[in-house]
Amino acid sequence: MDIYVARQPIFDKKRRIFGYELLFRDGMSNFFPDIDGDTATSKLLSNSFFNTGIEKITGLKLAFINFTQDLLLKKIPLMLPCDKIVVEILEDVEPEDNVVSACSEMVKKGYSIALDDFLYEKKREPLVALANIIKFDFKSTPFSVIEQTMEKLAEYRVQYLAEKVETYEEFRKALKAGFDYFQGYFFSKPEVIKRKDISSSQINLLKIMAEFSKKDYTVQELETIIIRDVALAYKLLRHVNSAYFGIANNISSIKQAIVLLGEKEVRRFFSLMSMAKLADEKPDELIRASIVRARFCELTGELYGPEVNSSELFTLGLFSLIDAILDAPMKNLMENLPLSENIREVLTDQKGDLKDFLSLAVSYETGNWDGVEANARSLGLNNMDIPSRFLEAIKWADNLADL
Repeated sequence: MDIYVARQPIFDKKRRIFGYELLFRDGMSNFFPDIDGDTATSKLLSNSFFNTGIEKITGLKLAFINFTQDLLLKKIPLMLPCDKIVVEILEDVEPEDNVVSACSEMVKKGYSIALDDFLYEKKREPLVALANIIKFDFKSTPFSVIEQTMEKLAEYRVQYLAEKVETYEEFRKALKAGFDYFQGYFFSKPEVIKRKDISSSQINLLKIMAEFSKKDYTVQELETIIIRDVALAYKLLRHVNSAYFGIANNISSIKQAIVLLGEKEVRRFFSLMSMAKLADEKPDELIRASIVRARFCELTGELYGPEVNSSELFTLGLFSLIDAILDAPMKNLMENLPLSENIREVLTDQKGDLKDFLSLAVSYETGNWDGVEANARSLGLNNMDIPSRFLEAIKWADNLADL
């Protein structure tokens, strides 16, 4: 059974990925309409995650998972490996003796505890004493209240996580206040303080990428382009010999790699590696998000049918975060790039024939399940075909991000 699950990145102070919070559709109860949500959650965690593997969603990073009061009392977190998850205790969990006792047992067995959407009450201190991480919602909690709460909790050895951080200004504010971790999509927005003129070399690289994504090339032409760049050639060979492809005998020549992968895959690989060069000073998650979007848009295009160009959708997803990568307005960037009118229309004006494909990708990555259903319906796609495409996009992106 495929499941609707997205992941929201959690960063450390250096904007490196610390973990992902997993976002499930409607608390997962939709998958088991005839039983209550708590039972649905436990069944989904025990069956789907043990069969699929959390690593397919989070890689080697921690998975932050929300648990209700009933699930804590049933000690459902103990069904999952303690080195893979962080147990998030929801804000409406009452710190009753039996809850504290269950959480204490989890801590003794090596589980990490995070208190979600924290608001201070004296009665919650027994849970604070067990917690490793306390999360504050930057959108719903005044910053002055957050600072006062942090002062009250000074005696506890906890770390602080700022969630719903949507701008770099909020990130810097939280960093200055002493937060350890940061959750939200600030990394996918242009950083205004760094906004600068784009160099001619960056523009040239973008133009090459755009042309490369459109033109058909022979094996010989591709080989000539790639062997000029030793680093690119090395990464291509690493990619083709990775576990993702499962090839028994090592591929040792560029020509072999091109023949095996095919022209389309090699052209995508070149575009992705070039995008990574442009994002050199940005969080790794930004290029990973670009890759996931690119592959997800392409895969949903293949679901849609031959009426759309799936390669064009790949390029749309790949360039959808270029404003954040180069800290420049999207409109200005599109004026300098030889991209199709279909792509430019979506990225500059959020309209056009391809709009719903990108909207579907953004909705899925943020766990906006109503948006996912609306976009899938607009495109005439079967909802249950979507989750496996997202998981495939993550797997593909994580493989490339390790190069």
